[in-house]
Amino acid sequence: MTLTAKTLKRTFWRSFPLQGCFNYERQQTVGWLYSLVPGLQEIYHDDPEGFKEALTRHTGFYNTSPQMTCFIQGVVLAMEEEKHRNPDMDGDSIAAVRTALIGPLAGIGDGLFWGTLRTVGLGIGVAMALEGNYLGPVIFWLIHNIPHFLVRKYGLKLGYEQGMNFLSGAMGNGAIEEVTAGAKIVGSVVVGAMISSMVKVTTSITFSFGSVSYAIQSLFDTLMPNMLPLLVTFGCYYLMKKGVSTTKVMFLLIGLAIVLVLLESLPFLAPVVVG
Repeated sequence: MTLTAKTLKRTFWRSFPLQGCFNYERQQTVGWLYSLVPGLQEIYHDDPEGFKEALTRHTGFYNTSPQMTCFIQGVVLAMEEEKHRNPDMDGDSIAAVRTALIGPLAGIGDGLFWGTLRTVGLGIGVAMALEGNYLGPVIFWLIHNIPHFLVRKYGLKLGYEQGMNFLSGAMGNGAIEEVTAGAKIVGSVVVGAMISSMVKVTTSITFSFGSVSYAIQSLFDTLMPNMLPLLVTFGCYYLMKKGVSTTKVMFLLIGLAIVLVLLESLPFLAPVVVG
């Protein structure tokens, strides 16, 4: 089965509101799933249960540079087609490949579009605007968005076609299992990096004994850098696995933060300032 040009076009246009329902739990996931629906509907038109499983499979965390998302869409849809043809294929491998791609492509997209094209476009556009040229904002928009549209359009085509070509050979020689295993490892590394860079938890609690003070934060840093963010992340994950709603977890974190702030304000736990 091959997706029709109409479906791929709908997928392309649906990629633009990727961040339209951005949230701090799963970030771009709602927009990501919205962009996949036309393709998944066509692939699983004769398999309602498979369609439901595919939707569930793509409700996990998703966050990448918006300009690069079409390439991931193409790869994922190609893998979903193979999953539909071959029910024995591990569905987790699709999610693993998606997770493995979001990190590297985010780095490429952010560096190219936000770090380079936006800077160059602003430099030219602002210079023209300061001279009274009304085309300054237009030039800035074109410098950023012409490559943006091209990357989205051809990224979707490349991801879908190369995904199909790769899968046709990989399924026969067992390479898909190796790629899946590698993707899961990379995905774990990406998630670990996100925890250390996106979850910020520190404490200023310091035990004072006369003129001697000892900061708890230094103990955690000595044992393992970013240990507190890791513990908080695992704690939230444990609660959600137990069926606690994300709203309750959020309020629990707010309550915990208030308690810790009150504890840190106690005289014998406050940092000692030596003047």
